[in-house]
Amino acid sequence: MEKRNRYTPEFKAKIVMEVLREEETVNQIAGKYSLSPQMVGQWKREFVSHAGEVFVHHKNGETKLRRELQEKEARYRKIIGQLGYEVDWLGKKSGLKD
Repeated sequence: MEKRNRYTPEFKAKIVMEVLREEETVNQIAGKYSLSPQMVGQWKREFVSHAGEVFVHHKNGETKLRRELQEKEARYRKIIGQLGYEVDWLGKKSGLKD
């Protein structure tokens, strides 16, 4: 059984940049690096479809992180409230609290 090759994102970007320069055909570039032309084409499509993400401001990452933290805090507050309610209920049922 053959071992699958794993290519780094940097290597893939290098290949895609060569393809986008259009100095050689996809088949020539694929042959030069012993890759399948279909794989190179797939890398190019993926690269082009995600190209807009390069220009997204980092504030979106901060906003996403802030939103996740707020959601966690709300979830924890809900859990704490539920536990407090249960402690009070158990105290009343056990006769320890009035």
